[in-house]
Amino acid sequence: MKKFNYSKTLEDLPQQFFAKLVKDVSKVTSEGHDVINLAQGNPDQPTPEHIVRSAQAAVENPLFHKYSPFRGYTFFKEAAAEFYKREYNVDIDPETEVAVLFGGKAGLIEVSQCLLDEGDIALVPDPGYPDYWSGVSLARAEMAPMPLLEENQYLPDYPKIDEATLSGAKLMFLNYPNNPTGAIATSEFFEETVRLAKENDVCVVHDLAYGAIGFDGEKPLSYLQTQGAKDVGIEIYTLSKTYNMAGWRVGFAVGNPSVIAALNLLQDHLHVSLFGGVQEAAATALTSSQECVDELVSLYESRRNFLIDHLKEIGWDVDPPKGSFFAWLPVPEGFTSQSFFNKLLEEAHVAVAPGIGFGEYGEGYVRVGLLREEEELAEAVRRIGKLGLFKK
Repeated sequence: MKKFNYSKTLEDLPQQFFAKLVKDVSKVTSEGHDVINLAQGNPDQPTPEHIVRSAQAAVENPLFHKYSPFRGYTFFKEAAAEFYKREYNVDIDPETEVAVLFGGKAGLIEVSQCLLDEGDIALVPDPGYPDYWSGVSLARAEMAPMPLLEENQYLPDYPKIDEATLSGAKLMFLNYPNNPTGAIATSEFFEETVRLAKENDVCVVHDLAYGAIGFDGEKPLSYLQTQGAKDVGIEIYTLSKTYNMAGWRVGFAVGNPSVIAALNLLQDHLHVSLFGGVQEAAATALTSSQECVDELVSLYESRRNFLIDHLKEIGWDVDPPKGSFFAWLPVPEGFTSQSFFNKLLEEAHVAVAPGIGFGEYGEGYVRVGLLREEEELAEAVRRIGKLGLFKK
């Protein structure tokens, strides 16, 4: 069978970090070991029943058996605008300031194709979500990492970005609540971001994937709540985390009309929008009672507290995340993030995500998901504790 050569674009793509991680975990599982997988960010709770019922009814609607409008149904875009007004008091024009997406990941990759040319610079958080890199690579552009350090509350230190980098930058990716660190942003930080973007003609792309998940009574901020934010950027929202709809592949971008128009233009050539039944279910999720969201956040906070308390009991000195459903944990002395991942997987049969997979500044940490029941979290900690790596 002839094997065709890949394009240079595909050859140059960064390694898909999670694909390799899944392969490593699968190998140990295939050897007959019971692996507790805390590495991935796949919600473990079902989609709320009222959203499922909405989709079930929508499937029978003959309207949705036809091609969807290229740029999505108006009712879904109006639901996104209603959601932003209710949750963040941000006014959104449904027709010019909303783009329907095949999940947030699609928009995060597409926006680089829309705004970057070869040689342009994108500012990316480090550590950060690896798919930011994929979009930049596909655009044949370059990345400039913005270190997220514990001493700076995992926020970029803008004054440390050199002028040459800023002058060549066209895009900046941000993500709060943050994956992988669990940090949250402040209003002062977003105000500083808007100033920087205006002064340097940079488009801000804020990934609000974990926007609903804040702890200790703190509601995470939307970037678009900041005065002038819409002038210089967009926000990408996915229903995957807020409503346990990861498999439904539905999200949207909101904000600057020119960027929304660019996303819509690109998608005109890629898709004929989402199945109408999915858009109907998504509109139901956004506009109906949010009690299910409150219950989900409460569940994650309970798991967070449970996990952190148990880790401290085995001598692991860790800080609780302020948002998202991840904990960002320092590895013990003498280990890299990869060697610690290997030891936990091979000897404790617990999978975590090595921090180096999120960038150079992720070294020294592992990411753990709060996506297992408490008894499984307890068992994972018990197995790790038996290795005797931490001083009590």
